[in-house]
Parts: sequence; C-alpha cells; structure tokens
Amino acid sequence: MKVVKNPQTIAREVLRAEADAIQKASTFLDERFDQCVEAIIASRGRVVVTGIGKSGLIGQKIVATLNSTGTPALFMHAADAIHGDLGMIQPTDVVVAISKSGNTPEIKVLVPLIHRTGAKLIALVSEADSYLARHADCVLLAYAEREADPLNLAPTTSTTVTLAIGDALAIALLTARDFTRQDFARYHPGGSLGKKLYLKVSDLYPHNQRPTVPADAPIHQTMLTMSAGRLGATAVVDEAEQVLGIITDGDVRRMVSHHDDYRQLTARDIMTPNPVGIGPDAYAVQALEIMQGRNITQLLVLDEGRLAGFVHLHDLLREGLV
Repeated sequence: MKVVKNPQTIAREVLRAEADAIQKASTFLDERFDQCVEAIIASRGRVVVTGIGKSGLIGQKIVATLNSTGTPALFMHAADAIHGDLGMIQPTDVVVAISKSGNTPEIKVLVPLIHRTGAKLIALVSEADSYLARHADCVLLAYAEREADPLNLAPTTSTTVTLAIGDALAIALLTARDFTRQDFARYHPGGSLGKKLYLKVSDLYPHNQRPTVPADAPIHQTMLTMSAGRLGATAVVDEAEQVLGIITDGDVRRMVSHHDDYRQLTARDIMTPNPVGIGPDAYAVQALEIMQGRNITQLLVLDEGRLAGFVHLHDLLREGLV
C-alpha cells in the first residue's frame, strides 16, 4: 500500500489538533467547573465515574488519578449499572457520567436511575445542550470541535480533551484538599516513585560501616581503615566525633601522584576539609541530587556536625533511585 502522506506529517497534524483542542477547552472553563469541584469537596462519599466504550476507558484513568491524589473514586461501567452495579452508588456519592454526545440510549436510561440513588450527578460532556448536561447537577464541558482523523469518526481529540479535563478536576481537588508530598507518598509506596517520596537517609546509612580516623593518623593506618570500611572513603574526626574532613580514593590517588614519599604524611595532610554532608532526616533522593551535582559516590551523614554514618551511591542504586 502506497503511503500518500508522510507518517510524521500525519502525526504532527494529530498532535497539533489535540493540543489546539485542549487549549480551546480551557476557554470554556467557568463557574460550572467550580461548582463541580465544590460538590465533590462537600460530599462525604466517593466519586463514581461511569461511561461506556472509549469514554469508559478514559473514566478508568480518571478514577486512577483521583485515587492517587486523595479523592476516593471507583469506576462503574454504564452498561453494567442497569444489571446490578448501580448498587455501588450511595446517596453521599458524586457520580461523574462521561459521554461525548450526552444523548446515547444508555445515558438516557442511566440518568434517572442515578437520580433515584440520591447521589449528585456531574456530566462530563462535549455537548452543553445534551440530555446528560440538562439533567445533571453540574457540568464539566469537554468540548471538541472535531476528531483528529480525516473522517471525523474515531474518538481521538474528544477523548484527549476529556482526559485533560479529568486531570484538571483531580488537580483542582488535590489543591483544595491541601494534598501534600507526604500524602502522595502514602498512596504510592511501591517502586522508585514511592521511595523518592518517603525513603530517608536514616533508612540507609545504619547498614553501612562507619570508618573514621583521627587527624594525626599515619597514611598506612588511614588506607587500612578505608579498605576495611569498603566505602572508598573515611571520615577524619576529632575526639568528640566532630567531622574535620573526608578522605576518598581520589584523595589517595592525588597523594600518590603528588608525593614521591608519602610515608610521613598524616590524614590531615590529604583530607578534604569541611566536606559536604547531609542530615539523617533528609530524603534519600536529596542525597542522590547532591552526589550527582558534585560527581561523588559517597556522602557523610552529619548530626549537628558529628558523624552519624555514610550513605553511598550503591545504596541508592540498590533502592532503585538511580
């Protein structure tokens, strides 16, 4: 089959069409959007999202986003609703019904049934004068002038705009609820994303050795301590465990290259004074940012200037943060 138009050209046209549609949809936002947010905030129940076909698939993604950002939500397939699933709706819930036209037979059957439950109804539609919009308590308008395909048939632009309006709703609710980083971490404990949000330096450094030498330690003793510590470094501390400096493998290599006879040197002579450190309560991802920014592989953990331990790049790799 001969390709009449370059695939990249087609792709750019589609992306521009969908981006333009989202931009245009933003101009339709008005007090109706505020009413929908207020209705959900005031509700003591959940958000029940319903739809059919492509609208149903978009609805499932909106449910996932709401749940992950602090708004309890569930999905109810519009076709299954009239075969028993309507029982999942409680009077305290808010139902978000998604339909491009808002005039499908399934919607016309479902709307009065939703009203009987006592739940509030939000219409997420492209047509403001549709049956669904007229019979809803409030309306989220996801207007799309046409689809991105040449035939203006395949749900493309309309579903993209609907998804974007769903994201806008979720973030508006997140902001209204003062949803914090810690809240987000509570809902995302798994994987590297969750660890970036909750894993702290104090979860890592206790597992590592804690090599230290005094400032007047001979080089031979210093190198033995570094080797035994298996971290490629040792801290230089005073009698009160206050950190004076750090010696890394790089410092040892520079010593060898700059001194023909280094047997008389001490730890103080080759250490890097006033080394960068991090507190035990800092997030592990902050340790990673410091390491990457300074191109180092280990970091001192300091508690009011005293050595608490070491965190190493390998710790962050093991936790999947890199």
